Amino acid sequence: MKNKIVFLRHGESKWNLKNKFTGWYDVNLTNKGKKEALLAGSSLRKNNFFFDKVYTSVLKRAIHTVWKVLDQLNQPWLEVKKTWRLNERHYGDLQGLNKESVIDTYGKKKIVAWRRSYHSVPPKMIISKHKFSGYDKRYDKLKKSQVPTNESIELTLKRVLPYWNKIILPKFKKNKKILVVAHGNSLRALIKFLANINDKKFPDLNIPTGIPIIYEFDESFNPIKYYFL
Repeated sequence: MKNKIVFLRHGESKWNLKNKFTGWYDVNLTNKGKKEALLAGSSLRKNNFFFDKVYTSVLKRAIHTVWKVLDQLNQPWLEVKKTWRLNERHYGDLQGLNKESVIDTYGKKKIVAWRRSYHSVPPKMIISKHKFSGYDKRYDKLKKSQVPTNESIELTLKRVLPYWNKIILPKFKKNKKILVVAHGNSLRALIKFLANINDKKFPDLNIPTGIPIIYEFDESFNPIKYYFL
């Protein structure tokens, strides 16, 4: 018997549309992003998916996507667990900047590495009350040292993985039907781990907005394969 878990990247955000590095900045969905979330929910409903547990980040583009998906599934009553550990990777000093315009400053090779590679870390964000997430109320329970000022995908996985191992996977092993709505790079990090994708092939891994990813596991809950719905 195959066990399945569903991963979903939020719908298109306003900064996706503007081609900006978003990271931990809390930006709304576009109208297209809202439609993508509704279509994702509709697609899951048509394929007879329902859920016992839902996990998402503390960023509203993911949270609002969850609301629309659950509404399509007629499960708006379902409790949604939110955690900073599923947040998008922190893009450091690049957050808010256009992805094309920064090529003039840093060069295309560096920008591609920062965006796509596993190990490359973008420039640190300068800590200020205006920018640093450590002053945001939603992160009050974290030590300032836990709040990143930049992250590689590797560092992103280091904060995602404990939540997967301690919270999500144990529920999954109890045969709970699980939906995880997160972000392009937090999901890239997790899928790299589950699929054991090597560092050279990892840059080719892309997670489109609003398309459900069905990940199949065997009877012992070892990952087998994933596909887009």
